[in-house]
Amino acid sequence: MSGFVAGYYRFALWITRFAYLNILWVLFSVAGLLFFGILPATTAMFAVVRKWIDGESDIPIFETFWKSYRKEFIKINVLGYSVFIVGYLLTIEFQILRSQEHIAYLIASFGVVGLFIIYFIILLYLFPIFVHFNLKPLEYIKWAFVIGIGHPFLTLFLFGVMIALVYLTFITIPALLFFFGGSISAYILMWGASLTFSKYESAEV
Repeated sequence: MSGFVAGYYRFALWITRFAYLNILWVLFSVAGLLFFGILPATTAMFAVVRKWIDGESDIPIFETFWKSYRKEFIKINVLGYSVFIVGYLLTIEFQILRSQEHIAYLIASFGVVGLFIIYFIILLYLFPIFVHFNLKPLEYIKWAFVIGIGHPFLTLFLFGVMIALVYLTFITIPALLFFFGGSISAYILMWGASLTFSKYESAEV
C-alpha cells in the first residue's frame, strides 16, 4: 500500500506541476496582451520543462518561468514575429496562386505547400532549440530546419502525437486544454527534440 500511495503522490504532484505551469503560460500571455506575451510565455514554459527533462524536477517553477520570460522577452518576440511574418506571406502567396486559373499557378501553389511543410517543421523545433542553445537569431531557424529534416521519423512522430493529443482532448474533455494543453505539448516537444541535441551541441556557436 505504501508503494501505491507513494506512486499516487508522485502522479498527483506532476499533475499539479503541469497545471500550474499551464496556468502561468495563460496568465503571462494575457499579461502581455497576447501579442507581446504569448511568445515569451511559451519560451518560459519550455525553459521549465527543459529543467524537468534534465532531471531538475524540484526547481521553483514560478522563479524559473519569470526569469526566462523577462530575459527573453525582446529576443523571442523579434525572432518569433519575424517567423510569423514569413508564414503570413506564404499564406497570402498561396491564396493568390490558387485564385488563378492557369496551370502554371496551380503547379507553383504546390511549391508553396512544400515551403509550408518546411515552415511547420521549423516551428516544431524552434522553441526547444531556443531554450537549449545560445545562438544568433537566424541560426535558431537553421538548426530547427536541420534537426527536423535530419530526423524525419521523429518529426513525423511529434507531429502525429501533437495532432492526436489536441484532437482527442478536444472531442472528449476540451477543458483539459486550458489546464494542460500547453505544458503537456511543450514537454512532449522538448523531450523529442532533446533526443537529438547531443549530436549538435559541438556545432553550437
